[in-house]
Amino acid sequence: MRRLLNTLYVTLPDAYVGAKGETLIIRSDGVKEMQVPIINLESVIVFGYRGVSPDAMQLCIDNHVSLVFLTPYGQFKARITGETKGNVHLRRTQYRWSDNGEQTLLLAKRFLFSKIGNARVSLQRTLRDYPDRVDQDRLKSVLLLLNRQIREINNSQSLDELRGAEGLAARSYFSVVSEQILVNKQGFSFKGRVKRPPTDPVNALLSFLYTLLANDVTHALETVGLDPQVGFLHRDRSGRNSLALDLMEEFRVYFADRTMLTLINRQQIFPDDFVRKESGAYFLKDDARKIVLTEWQQRKRDEIRHPFFDEKIAVGLLPYAQAMLLARYLRGDLDDYPPFFWK
Repeated sequence: MRRLLNTLYVTLPDAYVGAKGETLIIRSDGVKEMQVPIINLESVIVFGYRGVSPDAMQLCIDNHVSLVFLTPYGQFKARITGETKGNVHLRRTQYRWSDNGEQTLLLAKRFLFSKIGNARVSLQRTLRDYPDRVDQDRLKSVLLLLNRQIREINNSQSLDELRGAEGLAARSYFSVVSEQILVNKQGFSFKGRVKRPPTDPVNALLSFLYTLLANDVTHALETVGLDPQVGFLHRDRSGRNSLALDLMEEFRVYFADRTMLTLINRQQIFPDDFVRKESGAYFLKDDARKIVLTEWQQRKRDEIRHPFFDEKIAVGLLPYAQAMLLARYLRGDLDDYPPFFWK
């Protein structure tokens, strides 16, 4: 299993990233703030518009370090990657299977089994840990609905049927996310998932965490030689990393949603850590964003016993582990693709 490397988050609004030798140098107002050896990095995420020097871009590309640009509020703007890696046969298999209805349906089901299964575990853990602080009947009712949606997904004969069942499952799950928020309930009121733009603090936090997760999954897929743009559940759309969206379904609840709940319930993040724009959109303030990034990095360093490999790995390596299993399945080394199930 590969080593978990670091992600460099450049959050200063006037920061500029340059290069010297085998290191990246971050300057603000002409003053050097930090110097980081490129060998310690897996990716660089820049919040803001000042930019990165051509030398620094080349250093990242030469060392297979992904370089991602986000707005100061965490919305994706651009991604720079180097030469395509992996063998052509794996990608040709991926393209053929993406056009094969039977193979596409099978893989799409695997991603959604994991997504809904992990949502069930999250709700069950809340019931177990906080039985006196939640509406037990409401959570148990949603658990029954999720069981039904898993059966419907198993019986689905087309992607349209699959998406219908997944949509109902997602609506049921998000209808009780507010039950899992145990403090500051009024300030963190949540009535459902709203993406573009996020119209409350909880949706703003989820959108930010999903952006971080999407970057990690995209990089993992590229590392094992798969094309992040050609998916199975999510179909082709110009500029969309459809396979990354497929694979991140396995981690949305386990990785992003649980981090959101931790930040709120441990009172690391408060309702006034968000700014509301004239459009009605909510975004994290600068200091709060740093708290979220610190928690995200800490979460990636936690360890979990991987259910397939039966060995402990860093949580941050889960996207890579699943991308590797997907590549093995496409190559014919595995009889079936084993999605990640949280236990």
